[in-house]
Amino acid sequence: MKYKITLFILLFSVLGFAQSETVGSIKTVAVVKHELGYALHKPANLKDKKPLIVFISGDGEKGTDIEKVKIHGPLKYLKTHQLDAYILAPQCKEDENWDIESINELILKIQRENKIDADRIYITGLSSGGWAAWNLALSYPDKFAAIVPISGFVDLIDLESACKIANIPTRIFHGLLDDVVKVDYAITIYKELKKCNAKDVQLTIFDDAGHDSWSRVYDNPEIYDWMFKQIKTNSKK
Repeated sequence: MKYKITLFILLFSVLGFAQSETVGSIKTVAVVKHELGYALHKPANLKDKKPLIVFISGDGEKGTDIEKVKIHGPLKYLKTHQLDAYILAPQCKEDENWDIESINELILKIQRENKIDADRIYITGLSSGGWAAWNLALSYPDKFAAIVPISGFVDLIDLESACKIANIPTRIFHGLLDDVVKVDYAITIYKELKKCNAKDVQLTIFDDAGHDSWSRVYDNPEIYDWMFKQIKTNSKK
C-alpha cells in the first residue's frame, strides 16, 4: 500500500511538471552598425547660416570611392555652376542598403559642425536614393523644408503615413519609359499626398525619359532656385 501511494505521488509530480508553462515578454534592442562615407561642399561665405541640400545617390554610386557621388546630382552641377549652400552627399557601402537613421545622424553631425539654416534643409535623391529621401522625410517630417525624389520607388514605404509629409513642398520627377523603377510608383505616392490635401506637391513625368530622368532636373538651375525659396512650414510668417 505504501508503494502504491509513493508511485501515485511520483506520477502526479511528473504529470504536473509536464503540464506547467510560463508566459512573459522581453524587450530587446538589435544594434546594427552602418558606415557612411560622405562628401560635403561648403559655400564661399561661411559667416552666415546657409541652406543644406542632402543628396542621396543611387545603387550605382555605392562603394568607397567618394568621387562616385559627384557623378550625378548637385555635386555634378557644382563643377560648372555655383550654389550658395552646403551640399551633403552620403555614400552607401557596396554590400549595404541605405539606413535612414544613419543618414539622419550624419545630418545632425553636419549641423553641429557648420552654420546650417535649420529652416532650409532639403532632401533629394535618385533611384534608391529617391526611396531613401521619401523614407527620411516620413521618419523626420519636421526636419525638411522641401523634398525632391527622382526615379524613386515606394514599394517599401508605408503609404498610409503619407499625410505626415503633406505640408512639405514636394517635387516628384520620373521618366515614363523607366524600365528599372516603374512610373507607377511616382503616381501612387503623388495620389496619396493629394488625398491628404497636400497644397504644394507636383509630379512631372518626362515622356521621353527612361530611368535617368535626373540629369535634366539636377542640371537645371530651376530646381535649386525653387528649393532655396522653401522655408520650413512652421517657420513661415
